[in-house]
Amino acid sequence: MKQSKRFKSASTKVEAKKLYTIDEAVARVKETATAKFNESVDIAVRLGVDPKKADQAIRGTVALPHGIGKEVRVLVLARPPRDEEAKAAGAEHAGLAEYIQKIQAGWADIDVIIATPDVMGEVGKLGKVLGPRGLMPNPKSGTVTNEVAKAVKEVKAGKIEFRVDKSGILHASVGKAKFESNQLVDNIRAFLNTVVRLRPSTAKGTYIKSISLSSTMGPGVAVDRTQVAAH
Repeated sequence: MKQSKRFKSASTKVEAKKLYTIDEAVARVKETATAKFNESVDIAVRLGVDPKKADQAIRGTVALPHGIGKEVRVLVLARPPRDEEAKAAGAEHAGLAEYIQKIQAGWADIDVIIATPDVMGEVGKLGKVLGPRGLMPNPKSGTVTNEVAKAVKEVKAGKIEFRVDKSGILHASVGKAKFESNQLVDNIRAFLNTVVRLRPSTAKGTYIKSISLSSTMGPGVAVDRTQVAAH
């Protein structure tokens, strides 16, 4: 893949084989985020788990202290009166039949879908559409609940969902490059601490194998994984 002059220039600011502390890595990511837009800051954590085993298919949620720096568009699939509760809590969209039809027709102008348990029979029919896009509501992530107002507020405040991919890697956005450094550090530590707490008892050997930070258009910065144990 051909690299731009901007990317090559940014890459010179990162030592390829060096493991940085979280604070150092954040500084490098901010320095190398030179695109013309406010880039996201992304984290990738390679875990020593076997995602094919149900008890090692790590997934969870975390409320990032400073959010992710973007407006999250929420759809709540629910019947009255919970649809009105959702709108009052800040959901952009709430309802049931009309939104199921819109999704089936290809509508995708949403970031998170929350549903009440009583409508999951109907929502389940959208699995082939929502599953590949990571939008299928799930009780484990708190997106299937009767407390729709609480769920909407949590998502709006910076609650994110993550799950390990088939290669054993977790990917997540932890903020924006224009965040203050301490805000990014707080978000990263909150994410990593949650990942550590989710370690399955059946996972043997090294749990966190590597950590990398990057901006949307910037090079990866390797983080010393012993930083996690220390915090």
